[in-house]
Amino acid sequence: MAKRVVTMNVNGTVHSVQVNSPDRLIDVLRDHLGLKSVKEGCGTGDCGICAVLVDGKLVNSCLMLAGQCDGRRAMTLEGLLDDPTMKKLQASFVANSAAQCGFCTPAMLMASWDLARRSNGPSTDEIKVAISGILCRCTGYYQIIDSIRQGCREGEP
Repeated sequence: MAKRVVTMNVNGTVHSVQVNSPDRLIDVLRDHLGLKSVKEGCGTGDCGICAVLVDGKLVNSCLMLAGQCDGRRAMTLEGLLDDPTMKKLQASFVANSAAQCGFCTPAMLMASWDLARRSNGPSTDEIKVAISGILCRCTGYYQIIDSIRQGCREGEP
């Protein structure tokens, strides 16, 4: 199996990682860098549980080869924990009971943060589109939608 070194900026820190050609971004994030907020659900891109930002775009890290990330920027939930918008979203998820089992929560928060940086008052339809690629088996989505709506509003705690 061919090995190569991939250098990428993850959560603001540059990492050089030796990977095998079939290694995916999720493998590097979880196994090499220890970033456990990135979960693997289906491994086929259907559930969206592994969503992270790559160069500012929300992607399923199970579908992206590590080699495709050479020279790119990736952001996981760990990289946003001190971000004021993320703190607001997390508080809103807790207040609205939007995090039940917690499996989809990191990806939902990543999609929510991505939406919040583009809109301070998204409509219900915009929220639904933003999270449409992430499967939640627990909440029925109502609490998640309410949390995102509340967390995206500017000037609110």
